Amino acid sequence: MAASPVFDSETLANRGFAVAKNLIDADECRTLAALWPEQARFRKHIVMQRHGYGQGEYQYFAYDLPAPVEQLRQALYPALAEVANRWNEQLGKPRRFPATLDAWLRECHAAGQTRPTPLLLRYGPGDYNCLHRDLYGEMVFPLQVVVLLSATGRDFTGGEFMLVEQRPRMQSRGEVVPLEQGDAAIFTVNERPSKGVRGWHRTAMRHGVSSLRGGERFTLGVIFHDAA
Repeated sequence: MAASPVFDSETLANRGFAVAKNLIDADECRTLAALWPEQARFRKHIVMQRHGYGQGEYQYFAYDLPAPVEQLRQALYPALAEVANRWNEQLGKPRRFPATLDAWLRECHAAGQTRPTPLLLRYGPGDYNCLHRDLYGEMVFPLQVVVLLSATGRDFTGGEFMLVEQRPRMQSRGEVVPLEQGDAAIFTVNERPSKGVRGWHRTAMRHGVSSLRGGERFTLGVIFHDAA
């Protein structure tokens, strides 16, 4: 795993997402996907169709997080906190995020958000994830990361990661973000700053996954605020 993600900050600023190529290697991807049956690692198992979220399954990790997940969360946070603080400044929001993940999580826990949110997702043929936002409480870190653990074209087909930008007084704009095994998408949790003729305004975004045509697709979701 890289010490910090390498991504296009201009794309993140202008489009609300960026791709970090080869964030983790194939062996690490397989190790993380292999955690799926280890029930003691997880605090909650969700079957999407029971809740109208789509089709597929995901599991939230329990604390203490598995070492690779904890290391990835810690390594990703500092660079993203700099972006998050710049976004809040542009939007006129007073909150500033601390430089370390541990300090931010202490704020979450003091506000009653104590349940870990990193998760492992599994999709099979025909499965999909409806467009949504991962909020979990009042304390929200504005960026999150998804890492593709399976190999496109070999392990599965279809199952594209999707983003939809809801533009003020305009029609929504959709984006398919191409990922290969080990790549990460860094993207907006809820809203990001967008500059118009009258200055900065908020642009809302949602994310999801298109239907798998075949195979099995595992992804790791890294969210930086804990849940109430």
